[in-house]
Amino acid sequence: MIESAGDHGCEYMTGGVVVVLGRAGMNFGAGMTGGLAWVYDDDGSFIPNLRYHSEFLEATPYAAVEPDAQNALKALIEVHARRSASSLAKRMLANWETQVQPFVRLTPRPQA
Repeated sequence: MIESAGDHGCEYMTGGVVVVLGRAGMNFGAGMTGGLAWVYDDDGSFIPNLRYHSEFLEATPYAAVEPDAQNALKALIEVHARRSASSLAKRMLANWETQVQPFVRLTPRPQA
């Protein structure tokens, strides 16, 4: 769990799960072939401005993700809030239904 990601976050990621609670820079996920990432897109620019590497990743808004994945995201943020005492995570959880909507899930596209 990270609270912000600079340019090229999750570059060459091959597995695992990353949750970015803050802003992610450009070219997120270049070379990402495994795992999944959640990015908090507070200003709604992540998908339309292609701040992720669209050749490698499929971007799905939170509302379009299956309920099991939505529940898994919340569980990860709850663990982060409990273990780190993150005030940001606690604020998100306190107003979950509103705060969760900007999240985008990124999953690798199959590569030839």
